[in-house]
Amino acid sequence: MLPIIRRHWRLCVYMVILMACFNFFSHGTQDLYPTFLKVQHGFPPHTVSVIAICYNIAAMLGGICFGSLSEKIGRKKAIIIAALLALPVLPLWAFSSGSFMIGVGAFLMQFMVQGAWGVVPTYLTELVPDNSRAVLPGFVYQLGNLIASVNATLQSRIAEAHGNNYGLAMAIVAGTVAILIALMASFGRETRGMRISGKTAAGDGR
Repeated sequence: MLPIIRRHWRLCVYMVILMACFNFFSHGTQDLYPTFLKVQHGFPPHTVSVIAICYNIAAMLGGICFGSLSEKIGRKKAIIIAALLALPVLPLWAFSSGSFMIGVGAFLMQFMVQGAWGVVPTYLTELVPDNSRAVLPGFVYQLGNLIASVNATLQSRIAEAHGNNYGLAMAIVAGTVAILIALMASFGRETRGMRISGKTAAGDGR
């Protein structure tokens, strides 16, 4: 493992940062959302549950749709499109009022967030050297997840600094990492169509 990391350290750094952004994207739109619905909007538990069910269904649909789309247009384009489409959804998702409009925003947001995520397993597998596919994708994912573990604390502090405005805190984090994901994916190498048993498509991390 260590020899592989030393040999492909630029690729590893790239993937860890990318996975940190992806985990901020996911956790940043999910961790405090029930709190946002309960505290900021005062929705009853039943309404919160219905909205949560809807956006989890959207997450599954988004992953399937963009994962399939990546087979046609490429991994990079699918990730970039999903990440950038999350940006115009931000106002509806974080700043609208009424359970219906917020529910629509939550549905669309998770469709885009998990749509981008739907490409990740295949993309990571295709990026890494063929002799490290059993361990390296999971390793860089967990390191990225470790970095993003500060998300809830970070968003809570941002919200407290702005009068417990959880919508603003979530929008800042989600919007920032959506842009970062799109930028990082644009610098990465396209891997669609490569043979898994062949040579890595991104040995230099780009």
